[in-house]
Amino acid sequence: MSKEFVDVLVIGAGPSGCVSSSYLKKNNVNVKVVEKTKFPRLVVGESLIPRVMDHFDEAGLFPALDKMGFEKKLGARFLRGHEVCIFDFSDKFGEGWDWTWQVPRADFDNTLAQEVINKGIDLEFETEVVDIRFNGTDSVTTVKNKDGETKEIHSKFVIDSSGYGRVLPRLLDLEKPSKLSPHSAIFSHVKDINREEGEEGTLISFDIIETEVWLWVIPFSNGNTSVGIVGPTDYIENLSENGDTTEALRKAISLSDYYVKRFGNVDFLFEPRHLKDYSCSVKQLFGDGYALTGNASEFLDPVFSSGMAFATESGMLAAKLALRQLNGEKIDWQKEYTDYILYGVDVFTTYVKEWYTGNLQELFFHRPENEDVKRKICAVLAGYVWNKDNPFVRKHDTVIKNLANLIKMEKQQEQS
Repeated sequence: MSKEFVDVLVIGAGPSGCVSSSYLKKNNVNVKVVEKTKFPRLVVGESLIPRVMDHFDEAGLFPALDKMGFEKKLGARFLRGHEVCIFDFSDKFGEGWDWTWQVPRADFDNTLAQEVINKGIDLEFETEVVDIRFNGTDSVTTVKNKDGETKEIHSKFVIDSSGYGRVLPRLLDLEKPSKLSPHSAIFSHVKDINREEGEEGTLISFDIIETEVWLWVIPFSNGNTSVGIVGPTDYIENLSENGDTTEALRKAISLSDYYVKRFGNVDFLFEPRHLKDYSCSVKQLFGDGYALTGNASEFLDPVFSSGMAFATESGMLAAKLALRQLNGEKIDWQKEYTDYILYGVDVFTTYVKEWYTGNLQELFFHRPENEDVKRKICAVLAGYVWNKDNPFVRKHDTVIKNLANLIKMEKQQEQS
């Protein structure tokens, strides 16, 4: 069996792995990336949030992405019947990027991967990790290519950015159930032939069908649009008696008074995909010689598009800490990595939970709007969930519930 020797092995060539490997390459680290699939490939997670732009910029990946002309995302719209709430990322609490992109991930991820290759990073597609053995912080990873040939990759550190592949959680028995209730999604793309001109045609929107059920609409610059339905797993499965995802998504679209005319008569570009019980977690984010990033560690819910933000945040931080460790510094991975990442996860977890309780929706649609509250929530939705100057970050576990209860009390008093 052949052998290779590198400083850092990155598993997975999605956004997290590309950010990690690009940062390490910029700092003269001998890094290798292995990716199980062949790009371009279809993957969900098409709505980004502004925090990711910091990471793409720092990793040197922004220029290549910017040239692609992806649809700019300046905010987000939430619909509930005739009620509308629009967040503008340029009107938020604190500093940070005012925009990001909404992207077909096949094109987006392929652009990232090709730029990684252009930077001189060794990236092997269709290469699967089948085994890993650790000796202290050193490791030997056995990989198999599409022809069934195996080899060993010796490294001083491993960053697992394998996404839903969750390579190290599976191999090292690190999986654990999510704290969130089971939800599922069905989605596809359409040729958006009924798209209106201007902002209405390109604005990303979330149409609330019921408190826990919502339709996403993510327009792309190529004329296609991603349409998906999210809800409790039982609800999603009952959209079709025989598990027909096309029938299920058609029925979901028919439930949207706002979008049924735009999407009710268009064909899906591929058979709708069913993502069942998508939330996941792990027992630990690091160990001797490895760190888990992105969906390989934790995935919450698509409602606030936090997935890629955690992927790039953890990918960048893992690379920085690995570099310092390679340079002989002793790293407190619990404090500098786990505690930091899980703080942001806890903030977004609160927002996801309070979305599905309906409390956050009370704040979104309350009129008249409280502009100060809205700016602080907007900063969270933009991904700046580590800014403790924002009370909607610092007091996330109580502030939404308390404000929602006040609004409900006001309504009761008005009705009495």
